[in-house]
Amino acid sequence: MSKRTGGGAIRIAVAATSAVRRAGLESIIRSHAEFHLAGSFGAVASLVSFARSTELDVIVIDTDSIRDLLLEPTSDAAIVLLTEVTEARSISRLLRSGVRAILSRESDPDDVLSAIYASYDGLVLLSIPTAESLAAVYSEQPLEVEAGLSEEITSRETDVLRMLAQGLVNKDIAARLGISEHTVKFHISSILDKLGASTRTEAVTVGIRRGLIPI
Repeated sequence: MSKRTGGGAIRIAVAATSAVRRAGLESIIRSHAEFHLAGSFGAVASLVSFARSTELDVIVIDTDSIRDLLLEPTSDAAIVLLTEVTEARSISRLLRSGVRAILSRESDPDDVLSAIYASYDGLVLLSIPTAESLAAVYSEQPLEVEAGLSEEITSRETDVLRMLAQGLVNKDIAARLGISEHTVKFHISSILDKLGASTRTEAVTVGIRRGLIPI
């Protein structure tokens, strides 16, 4: 839900080591009556110190130094980051540390405005290269990792899966476990569904990769 109610200006502080970039950010903030420039700094550390004692809504930082941003939380302010960092692991760490918008340092003023509004309203905004970097990492994960997010298989299903790995047919599995063949079929169907497999062989392969079947 948007926090904007029209009752006051959005309090913003900026930081950029480049005086030119810092002036550009200041210009964007000052050109909008809905914004209030609470502070402008040439070092992230200075902004961090300021934020700990000042109530802010949004912090805009222009930097390629990830270390500057992986600090203890400074306030409840949303962080907008302008950076050329697009490595997925770094982006993930930044998002966990409180960054809510990540744009290229060459972004247009309108993009910066969109990021400020989005982060202030509790949304996350990423540039296309940043989003593609994260998507590429996710798309490379094996299907069983995604399946692991669903319901875990039970201990009895694990027993059935391991017997499938041994090459046992339904009748043999039923005899070993003291259950009916119908129940065995039910367990196998559940295993295939939970592991995202379409065949018994595929289920066994996924089970081995997930450590469910000792090798």
